[in-house]
Amino acid sequence: MQIFSSRADRWRGLVGLALLLVAFGALYLLLRRYAPFVFDAAELRVWIAQFGVFAPLVFVLIQATQVVVAPIPGQIVALVSGYLFGSVLGTVYSLTGVLIGSAIAFSLAKRFGRSFVEDILHEDVIERFDGFVERVGIPGLLVFVLIPGLPDDAICFLSGLTTLRLRTFIAIISVGRLPAYVLTVYAGGEFADGQIGTGLLLIGIIITASVVGYFKQDAIRELLQRAEPRLPF
Repeated sequence: MQIFSSRADRWRGLVGLALLLVAFGALYLLLRRYAPFVFDAAELRVWIAQFGVFAPLVFVLIQATQVVVAPIPGQIVALVSGYLFGSVLGTVYSLTGVLIGSAIAFSLAKRFGRSFVEDILHEDVIERFDGFVERVGIPGLLVFVLIPGLPDDAICFLSGLTTLRLRTFIAIISVGRLPAYVLTVYAGGEFADGQIGTGLLLIGIIITASVVGYFKQDAIRELLQRAEPRLPF
């Protein structure tokens, strides 16, 4: 399968990846210099524990906010959550935040309508995914949110413009987003436990799936629209 549709897309992908690596490298050096305790998971968890119940609440709030406002990728928050709180609690906090944010986005769109959504989302996203949720139905939407790298936060707003009920939508998001978040949080926990190789392998799988999902989102959209009547659930 050809991931990049053109040489320009390939170069944009490589440049984006290079910038991401540089950003992570710079962040690593800054933390090593000014906050070295971050790299000692036990010490960091002791530091976080002093905030009591507010520490997980902050992470839930950040995770919910990124769905609605999207200043940072949710997977990064999930990775940090796994590093700080471990695989089980990290997954609970991350998924809770995602569900709250998804419910807010859905409810805002349901309450304020299409004009609000058009003000929130980029016109290119609306043009490509307008009516998508209604065409693919519940099975297609579930498959869509399972694949990393797709604009699933935008789909939360667009889903609010359909006849879907909130509880049905939340059930779809709960199942669809769980696998990627479990892997990401688990990777964070592995980093905290010193299992760098396993953590990097899991992150590599997630990044690869996200890159493919991002650059093939139009093909995936069209495939789901054609396949939905034949989906076995």
